[in-house]
Amino acid sequence: MASDGGGLKIDNPVESIESLSKEVEKLKARLEEERQKLNDVALSTVAERLDPLPTLNIKPRRVLKGHQGKVLCSDWSLDKRHIVSSSQDGKMIIWDAFTTNKEHAVTMPTTWVMACAYAPSGNMVACGGLDNKVTVYPLSFEEDVSSKKRAIGTHTSYMSCCLFPNSDQQILTGSGDSTCALWDVECAQLLQSFHGHGGDVMSLDLSPSETGNTFVSAGCDRQALVWDMRTGQCVQSFEGHESDINTVKFYPSGDAIATGSDDATCRLFDLRADREVAVYSKQSIIFGVNSLDFSISGRFLFAGYNDYTVNVWDTLKCVRLTILYGHENRVTCLKVSPDGTALSTGSWDFTLRIWA
Repeated sequence: MASDGGGLKIDNPVESIESLSKEVEKLKARLEEERQKLNDVALSTVAERLDPLPTLNIKPRRVLKGHQGKVLCSDWSLDKRHIVSSSQDGKMIIWDAFTTNKEHAVTMPTTWVMACAYAPSGNMVACGGLDNKVTVYPLSFEEDVSSKKRAIGTHTSYMSCCLFPNSDQQILTGSGDSTCALWDVECAQLLQSFHGHGGDVMSLDLSPSETGNTFVSAGCDRQALVWDMRTGQCVQSFEGHESDINTVKFYPSGDAIATGSDDATCRLFDLRADREVAVYSKQSIIFGVNSLDFSISGRFLFAGYNDYTVNVWDTLKCVRLTILYGHENRVTCLKVSPDGTALSTGSWDFTLRIWA
């Protein structure tokens, strides 16, 4: 095979792919060397001079019972009161977290509803899962919620996560087809797709910055990728985990991201330093992390594990502060409420719990 210009002649494409792969590895190693030169001090070392945090008094305050299957996903409404949850039983329930009442229970066309999200207005929820679709349900007490449902977009594999970026007009989804996609809710059209992952996308989070044009995704290729929503380009990538990443979250300032993985660690990556700055792990922790979230200040990192517990970490000192016991099966989803006063967790034990 020869190029028309007569310059580059490639006789054996396999050899050329091998040599290019080797070159990529060499360049990666050089990049890592450059990064290490700037790696002057660990975050936990810098944080040593900070006073230790006072003892945390977080207790279970509510148990939300009603799902007949494993709870897979949940999300708070911005009204700080309502929660949407989805489950393996094919049901999506809207809860009042104060009273534990169920305000809506919607039966899905599929079981394993893996993703659900509240719209910013609180008037709509989105969900999806093994049906490969993202569907929105406008909420009203006047009529049956199911009657108004609309399919917005379809992936070529399951939908693992979704969120509304900044308004009710758009939905961002992540899928097992290794892409993310931005959809227009009104027209039910694809606005932008994001290609770059080498495996299933498991988690998404929107940057908390004012413009809100960037988001992060992570998944089974052990990478966390930061994307520009306007161009569809990946602007930054982070590696370091030794197994699938199940969850990713922006630090409240927008300058860092935290990831949780099947390798039983959480990691903090700084966007400005372009590298990993902290690892949250202990020898005794051998179970994977399914979900994580920060406190409003970012000082606490809450992580839900497969050993039925929630571990609370000091983000800066990288030490575990306390363990929350209560669930009777693996913790699948975990969300701090919008005002930071409560924490919701969902589990394979069919329940959701509110902690404060």
